[in-house]
Amino acid sequence: MTLQDPESEILLQLQKHPELFAAIESSDESEFKRQQSLREKYPAELVRAALTLCELRSKAHEKFSKGAQMWFDRKGLEQSTPEAVANHKAKRFQHATSPIYDLCSGIGSDSIAMASTGQIVHSVDEMPVAGIRTMLNAAIYGVQDRITTEACDVRSLDLNGHWIHIDPDRRSSQKRAIRLEDYEPPLEFLQQLTESTPAGAMKLSPASNFGGKFQNCEIELISLNGECKEATVWYGDAAGECDWTATILPAGYTLTANPWDYYPRVGELNNYMYDPDPAIVRAGLLDALADQISLTRLDDAEEYLTSAELISTPAATPFRVLATLPNNTKEMRKYFRDHPVGEVEIKCRHVPTNADQLRKKLPLKGQGRATLFIARLQGKTKAVVAKRVTA
Repeated sequence: MTLQDPESEILLQLQKHPELFAAIESSDESEFKRQQSLREKYPAELVRAALTLCELRSKAHEKFSKGAQMWFDRKGLEQSTPEAVANHKAKRFQHATSPIYDLCSGIGSDSIAMASTGQIVHSVDEMPVAGIRTMLNAAIYGVQDRITTEACDVRSLDLNGHWIHIDPDRRSSQKRAIRLEDYEPPLEFLQQLTESTPAGAMKLSPASNFGGKFQNCEIELISLNGECKEATVWYGDAAGECDWTATILPAGYTLTANPWDYYPRVGELNNYMYDPDPAIVRAGLLDALADQISLTRLDDAEEYLTSAELISTPAATPFRVLATLPNNTKEMRKYFRDHPVGEVEIKCRHVPTNADQLRKKLPLKGQGRATLFIARLQGKTKAVVAKRVTA
């Protein structure tokens, strides 16, 4: 690969100067003095790049087990697939019978995960520097021999016969794109992939308008540590039998169902209340979950669930109900005066509530913690005081 862009050149220079990173990590000077000292030995642009990379590496442990050694830019780290999510998706690619094309590959997290299963992966990104970062990161994970890179517009490739993974750019403009029509490449290209290639996966924002956009596909909502990270559209030989799936990591819990096979079962609030994982909610599988583990909903327009006996599941966080109050600040204040706590967590899904303002009005002069739900219970808005159930 012929390297001409400045970002690629700086990245390769950084690789040749590991002592620069050692100097940054060992320095106890202020940021200004540290930069001055380093610039006496290294070019200013190299120092800036090294300091930025050190900052990104310090944050990357939340996503990657080897984040302290990896190579990032800000956008690449932000948009990269977390290691746990990439490893989960890579399991389906073990059935690929030819090299997998990872399109819009960024820093290479999905490429690395798929290569770790033994597959050969061809990583493609429009930016040459992305291919360099991918190979440097692949070497850290020991899979560089199973990855090749290419810098080009992914729409120029002949993808016939190949399994595809694509992570379209959601920030081709200054603002984060929500509509798939504003992705790069856009919705039309993504839809064509489902018809022109045998199998694959598309990484989309869980907040995007993917509903109804892909025919004969499975949509998997994946959450990690309680946050819904992506909607993965599986198509062709990679798709499952049902249209919707919710996966909860790191628990490894997966629920697959067709939402229209279930209907809401609404009941009165009982001893326990459950806050479902966002992947379950976004996949439309709340009623499927409730049916499978014998929970009922509090309202057909509310996602909270309830049961008489405690039911343990990775798909929902349980709370023990302490009291049910009118949705009235005066009544809430009275309750917490009589039952003092030091901290109140406020949860609401569909009832407009300013949690910060409400919390300031409550007398929090005791010890411990409670959770206050503002929710609809069989059509009426109530305040439910509860306590998290810990293992």
